[in-house]
Amino acid sequence: MLFDEASRRLRTLPGPLPAPPRALEPIALAREGRPPWIGPGEGRPPRDAAVLVLVYPGPSGAAHLILTERPTGDLRHSGQISFPGGAADPGDDFPVGTALREAAEEVALDPVAAGVETLGVLTTVDMRRVSGFLVVPVLAVAAREPALAAHEREVAAILRVPVTTFLPGAPIEMVEDERDGYRLRYGAYPFDRYRIWGATARILGQLGAVLGAE
Repeated sequence: MLFDEASRRLRTLPGPLPAPPRALEPIALAREGRPPWIGPGEGRPPRDAAVLVLVYPGPSGAAHLILTERPTGDLRHSGQISFPGGAADPGDDFPVGTALREAAEEVALDPVAAGVETLGVLTTVDMRRVSGFLVVPVLAVAAREPALAAHEREVAAILRVPVTTFLPGAPIEMVEDERDGYRLRYGAYPFDRYRIWGATARILGQLGAVLGAE
C-alpha cells in the first residue's frame, strides 16, 4: 500500500473502530484458569501510558511504520517487539506529548524534521495485569522517512515494517509457547526473523483493519 493512500484512509477514522483479528488473542492450553495477564485488569489503579503508531513513506513510496525490539535482560517486555512509547510524565500533554517524548528518547525521533502530524488514537489497550498501564496508541503520519537512532539501553533494534504486513489477509502464524507456567496458543505476525504478538500485534491488527476497510 502506498503512503499517500494509507494517509488518506487514516485521516478519517471509522467509529466504532474495527476489532483486530481474533487469532491474535492468547488462549491458555494448560494449567487451570487463565493467565493473570490475559483479559482486563482489576484491583489496581491504572497508570497512563502511550505509544506512537507512526506511518511514513518508505522505499518507492510504500507505507511503513516504526517498531522496536526490546533488549533481552531485566527490562519490562524483554526481547519483545513494541512501539516507541512509555509511561506518562507529569506535565506531559497526554497522550500525544507522552508518545512523542518517548519516541524522541527511544529512537531519537525529530517530529519537526520528519513532518509528523498526529491524527487521533486507536483503542486503548488494558495492560493492568501485565504492567499496570492503560496504553493509548497515538496514530500519526510523517511526511518524510525519519532519521532514527536506537537508545543504547532501551532499544536493541529499530524495525521499519511495511503496513502490508498487517493488512487483512496478511499471514498470522499460530504459536504454542510456555509463558509464566502457562501453555499458550497465540497468533503472531511474522516479519523477517521476528514474531510480533501480544498487545503490539493487536494494535497493528486494528490499524490493518482500518487501512483495509472498504
